[in-house]
Amino acid sequence: MEKRVLGRTGVAVSVLGFGCGAVGGLMVRGAPADQARAVARALEAGINYFDTAAAYGNGASEENLGRVLKSLKPEIFLSTKFTVLPEHKKDIAGGIAQSLEQSLTRLGRDHVDLLQLHNRIAGSGSDRPLDASVVLDQVVPALEALRQQGKIRFFGITALGDTAALQKVVDSGAFDTAQICHNLLNPSATVALPTNFPAQDFEKLAVRAHAKGMGTIGIRILAGGALSGLETRHPTGAASVEPIASGPDYSADVKRAHAFQALVGAGYARSLIEAALRFAFASDAISTVLVGTSTLDQLENAIACAKKGPLTKAALDEAARLWRNIAGAQG
Repeated sequence: MEKRVLGRTGVAVSVLGFGCGAVGGLMVRGAPADQARAVARALEAGINYFDTAAAYGNGASEENLGRVLKSLKPEIFLSTKFTVLPEHKKDIAGGIAQSLEQSLTRLGRDHVDLLQLHNRIAGSGSDRPLDASVVLDQVVPALEALRQQGKIRFFGITALGDTAALQKVVDSGAFDTAQICHNLLNPSATVALPTNFPAQDFEKLAVRAHAKGMGTIGIRILAGGALSGLETRHPTGAASVEPIASGPDYSADVKRAHAFQALVGAGYARSLIEAALRFAFASDAISTVLVGTSTLDQLENAIACAKKGPLTKAALDEAARLWRNIAGAQG
């Protein structure tokens, strides 16, 4: 499988990463035997980047991944995440250290390669926002201390929140990596959006981060499943998914996803899912792409898409035409 360097970390990671989140759900709600088979198959295919978080299944993802890794003992690049909770505000460093220790216990490790902030970076709003100044003045020193202790090798952010705040944090050069929302429903992490496009404009944040030497990790590649074009969800996956930086609800995202069926009709991909995955590989500003799965078959499909490589320039030109159409329909 193709490898790309994860920014200033210097680590060559597989272009397709193994996501252990709750949306796909395999590493949270899947059968233990299926979890073991999926990790083994991913390793066989050349996937070496595995991503989990304390929040995924309230620790279940870390526990399950830790159990499987203990059995297989592979050489991988492992990342997890922490969330600064309201009760941590008086001692952010202590909260981060405590969260990491709990994650290491669940994973059965004495360190992780990458530890990432899971909070939105914004001055206000829902879902535990952290102001950029708090991130830079309090979170960064706490992470540096953990690095000096040998508990982590690198640290990064989940680049969700206010675009201006995200730019401030990226431009600081303080972080090694950024997980960035990047999909056909919102390509603004790597391309300029047409006027009136109905999504948050990240203003080429992945390009900006890449230029700063950060490793860039594409997330929400299938928009939580909406880019399957289906509203029905697999029972192992999350029962419902809230959109991130795209439409007002999941149904709206699914409806808009149908526009990209034109890429399939033109022969650029064999399915909408393939088109979405191969779009995610197309930018040099993206180091690796995380895909969460519900089944082994979904994992096999993602591996096959990675082997086919990025969409062609002609396909990307067609995608740009479709984005202009979507923007124009907004009036």
